[in-house]
Amino acid sequence: MTTENIYAKLLPIVKTYLPEDVNVNAITPESDLTEDLNINSVNLVDIVLDVEDAFDIELENDDIETLRTVNDAIGIIKAKVA
Repeated sequence: MTTENIYAKLLPIVKTYLPEDVNVNAITPESDLTEDLNINSVNLVDIVLDVEDAFDIELENDDIETLRTVNDAIGIIKAKVA
């Protein structure tokens, strides 16, 4: 699965959990999920669960601890689906 395919599949998941005050156009691969996109820890857990379902993978605690940016998520997903 290519980085572009992962990003295209990940973007709608992240958009679902954006607070109303964050513009969906603000999402970039470099976006920090909590700092730039204001996603709280509860919603971050929901994103992890949705990613596991969407990509049919299981994220370990170590993976989740390194999950800061959209690019981090892409890298973790790419490694798991490879």
